[in-house]
Amino acid sequence: MNTNNHPSRNLSQTIMAQLIFWSRWLQAPLYLGLIIAQGVYVYHFMIELSHLVAKTTTIGEAEIMLIVLGLIDVVMIANLLIMVIIGGYETFVSRLNLKEHPDQPEWLSHVNAATMKIKLSMALIGISSIHLLKTFINAEHMNEVTIKWQVLIHLTFIVSAMAMAYTDRIMTKNLIDAHKNPEQ
Repeated sequence: MNTNNHPSRNLSQTIMAQLIFWSRWLQAPLYLGLIIAQGVYVYHFMIELSHLVAKTTTIGEAEIMLIVLGLIDVVMIANLLIMVIIGGYETFVSRLNLKEHPDQPEWLSHVNAATMKIKLSMALIGISSIHLLKTFINAEHMNEVTIKWQVLIHLTFIVSAMAMAYTDRIMTKNLIDAHKNPEQ
């Protein structure tokens, strides 16, 4: 059946397509919420930093290292939030049009859903590494089962990231091959 003979069907399909396309803006409040969450992390960072400075003369090297690793953890989570906020908004909601901006992140020029997943998985591995390092430094106060679970979770993140990167590589190769040989 030819849809050109039914103008109301074309109109309803056009309206539905426009509604679906505009529904991406429902994600904008989610990104605003992540910006607020990042503000909470900045506040937490400043509180922890003030505790470190206030205790400088009374704490030992191991405790300083644990606090500093906690600060690094907050920074890495903030970096993860920025990747999700900026990359997700750019990928799924609307272009940011930052091509001439001197502060545009380098990775933003080639961001897509697949590269975001890989970057996010690498960030999670980094965050997990910091947690694992904190656990190893503080191992004498930790339950052996907890340590084993943290190592297992960290390894799961690594294997998952490798699987995603490998899958992306296969998909990219298939797309390149399809463009080279369009008759197949």
